[in-house]
Amino acid sequence: MKTIHWKKHFPTMVAALMVIILTPVRAEDTIKVGVLHSLSGTMAISETTLKDTILMLVEEQNKKGGILGKKLEAVVVDPASNWPLFAEKARELIEKEKVDVVFGCWTSVSRKSVLPVFEELNSLLFYPVQYEGEESSKNVFYTGAAPNQQAIPAVDYLMKEIGAQRWVLAGTDYVYPRTTNKILEAYLKAKGVAAEDIMINYTPFGHSDWQSIVADIKKFGSAGKKTAVVSTINGDANVPFYKELGNQGISAEDIPVIAFSVGEEELSGIDTGPLVGHLAAWNYFMSVEADTNEAFIDSWLAFIKDDKRVTNDPMEASYIGFNMWVEAVKKAGTTDSSAVQDAIIGVAVPNLSGGLATMMPNHHITKPVLIGEIQDDGQFDTVWQTSGTVVGDAWSDFLPGSKDITADWMAPLACGNYNVKTGKCSGQNYE
Repeated sequence: MKTIHWKKHFPTMVAALMVIILTPVRAEDTIKVGVLHSLSGTMAISETTLKDTILMLVEEQNKKGGILGKKLEAVVVDPASNWPLFAEKARELIEKEKVDVVFGCWTSVSRKSVLPVFEELNSLLFYPVQYEGEESSKNVFYTGAAPNQQAIPAVDYLMKEIGAQRWVLAGTDYVYPRTTNKILEAYLKAKGVAAEDIMINYTPFGHSDWQSIVADIKKFGSAGKKTAVVSTINGDANVPFYKELGNQGISAEDIPVIAFSVGEEELSGIDTGPLVGHLAAWNYFMSVEADTNEAFIDSWLAFIKDDKRVTNDPMEASYIGFNMWVEAVKKAGTTDSSAVQDAIIGVAVPNLSGGLATMMPNHHITKPVLIGEIQDDGQFDTVWQTSGTVVGDAWSDFLPGSKDITADWMAPLACGNYNVKTGKCSGQNYE
């Protein structure tokens, strides 16, 4: 037997031991979660809360032991409401920070900015805000509402319950309002509404001078037909818009406004007097009575340490998306993007209304649809809701170029843009 002379090898042994001691915890020892939300600029009013929501969920998951025996580490960046910067920050998260998943974006223009990056690098984005449809990417999971889960039911409600005959489609000038309003215009005309009874108006982000626009809406609504406004106005432009409605004496009884971007967070910062009675179409309200919602609110207030903070719909969508990703990672036994993409379809997790949200093959989820009336305390009284959940439709039935297209990311189809008439997957075009 050969004798080992330990004194001879002592310096080498010490050096090896020092390397072990001094080597920091490797990135592989944690699962990195990217957070891509604007913390400055016009969208910060809405997006900062979603950043905080993900941080809370990461903290809670770590208290449960993390995932696959590893702790989660949140990596936060600020794309500052700058749409090209979103793509740059997304690449930074994936390539430099080596995140395993990203939760982020609010506007559709920011999502479209990052989409090519996620597809190129085969990473995962969970997108938590209502959007215009006409898209299904293998790398994006749309936990916000498609048009058939908000916009179409909102119009149906105004038509049937309010008796609306004239329609103002008012939106911020970017992808979501323009595409959603194109769908709504086609839908209204299919319902027999004449072109002259539809008014469409767009304003830039952060628009503040609403005097002339509101005057036009008032004039449009004075033709003797019940008029309603369908609002896709986004961000902090909502504040002066509703104030001007009040300034010009337009009440919810006169011309009701139904919005898709006014939630509890936006209402908490303004005088709700002029807004009382106006409506919002969402898939969750803080006022929903359910055990899961009570627990979520309690967790949120404990985390944020401010009893005045509210919850809202995109927070629920973030909650659902995060929990779906956790369950898919557990199911796959890995954070590998391709494995998670396969594992997540069919995953069901609790929503905050007392039901379940399921990830469908088109990367959209099932949702209840709720219409709420704004109260003077900034909360919503639910005045209508679907009896069950609605499956999100990636492609609209009301646009000629879309009605024959479906999305299904399960094998063997594995296509987000499949034409059922031609039997062909046309590939993706998100321009």
